[in-house]
Amino acid sequence: MATREDVVKFLNEYLLADSIADNSLNGLQVQGRARVRKIVFGVSANLALFERAKKAGADMIIVHHGILWGKEQALTGTFGSRVGFLLKNDISLLGYHLPLDKHPVVGHNALLLKAAGAHDFKPFASYHGQTIGFWGTLPKALPVKTVVQKLERVCGGKAQVLPYGPQKIRTVGIFSGGGWSMIPDGVELGLDLFVTGVLDEPAQELCREGRITCAALGHYNSEKIGVRALMELVQKQFDVDVQFIDIANPI
Repeated sequence: MATREDVVKFLNEYLLADSIADNSLNGLQVQGRARVRKIVFGVSANLALFERAKKAGADMIIVHHGILWGKEQALTGTFGSRVGFLLKNDISLLGYHLPLDKHPVVGHNALLLKAAGAHDFKPFASYHGQTIGFWGTLPKALPVKTVVQKLERVCGGKAQVLPYGPQKIRTVGIFSGGGWSMIPDGVELGLDLFVTGVLDEPAQELCREGRITCAALGHYNSEKIGVRALMELVQKQFDVDVQFIDIANPI
């Protein structure tokens, strides 16, 4: 068993949550019971996750995408239903957005780069004043398909690929989630492969003109890896049961 405040304090300090500017309110978003025996982890806060967490006996839920995004909201509609469910069932909700994206140990981007087989990690690509992505070099040049398949296995989904770079790659940059707009940062660095979550209409021509290949793994799928790593960290730190609940999302 752990206390709610001990878990919050540990994660806020480990992820440097208070020092990273973000639209998300990082840390404790909804306060539930003080004693924590079981923590459920998920990518995004939603009612489907909350209902399954309750069924699993969770005292706390920890997600990457929380429900508080830098503005006051009326407790109505979908937002009100989500908050109401948590309060009614006395379940705490914690969210860590950019602090988890950019963390060099449990962050999505660093872990995906490691899964791709790269080394000599360096930060790149600024988002809201924070350097979020990482790039690195493969030990030897590999076909794009080989590297993408490694990432697909880790993320559990099929990637969308824009193949406008070299057929064999050495340098890889990762900016998970909705990071397609950082493609120019990858082009400026001369990367062979840029990996993100989802693409939007301008991405194809940015890749074609920049002569870079882009692989999009899905916003949700590209960010499961960091949440799972955070779960393992919490399990080692505290005497609590943990469970990752996968609310499948193709986007």
